[in-house]
Amino acid sequence: MAQKEQEEKLDYLLAKWQEDAAQYKKLKAGASYEEKRAALRSLMNLRRPGSMNKDFVRVQDAFLKEEAREKGIVKLQDIPTIQEQYGSHYPLADKVSLWQGDITRLQTDAIVNAANSQLLGCFVPCHRCIDNAIHSAAGVELREACYAYMKQKKAKAPDYEEPVGKAVITPAFNLPSRYVIHTVGPIVQGQLTAGLLQALRNCYQSCLKAAMNQEIRSIAFCCISTGEFHFPQEAAAKIAVGEVFDWMSRYKEKFDRVIFNVFSAYDRQIYEALLKQGVNNSTD
Repeated sequence: MAQKEQEEKLDYLLAKWQEDAAQYKKLKAGASYEEKRAALRSLMNLRRPGSMNKDFVRVQDAFLKEEAREKGIVKLQDIPTIQEQYGSHYPLADKVSLWQGDITRLQTDAIVNAANSQLLGCFVPCHRCIDNAIHSAAGVELREACYAYMKQKKAKAPDYEEPVGKAVITPAFNLPSRYVIHTVGPIVQGQLTAGLLQALRNCYQSCLKAAMNQEIRSIAFCCISTGEFHFPQEAAAKIAVGEVFDWMSRYKEKFDRVIFNVFSAYDRQIYEALLKQGVNNSTD
């Protein structure tokens, strides 16, 4: 019954997209559920900011929340700390976790999104970047919230782009988390420089400071800048772990849990090696 209801919602949403803009009038999404679902995600990715039909938003929200439930919501108590997972006894091991999987399943206070400088999400249909995944699971309201922030900035500076290393908090809408913290990481186009290393440190520091100011007590970090922005994974992981432990050593009473979220087995191996032995802020 639930699957049938989901398909009915999916058909409704696709029909509403065709009403929303002329270029979608002749949309043919395919016959299977998977094809229609891919079409919906593509349309969500492509759509420019702008108000959407209230009935569409209501049905979309119900559809995405059910989809999140079907994927499996992962609660904080379901994720072991590195103390529990690896038997680690160094300070703060009871407040830090490593978790491999889809960050959009996590029911934390906040998840971190690796955004681009336009801060509107990814416009490439069904792209595999985390920015696309988060916006697609959150729904069209997330792009609207980001647009409202950028519109305010552009009113004062028309060419405004979100700077590298800052953090912007929005509601998470249909995600299991409460908030999304967006940060623009550095893009690596050649060798690593001291400036690039510091820029990535700034991302982690800004996110943690923003979380603390918002009284966010649990936060999940993705691997900022290591995907489309080409930051070397080992160096990025060392910065991530070093910055988190440095921050937690000073403000441990402000946080219940910080989670390093990885998607690939390779990234998991990198973080496991660091978390089992401890790490400092150097990149040597």
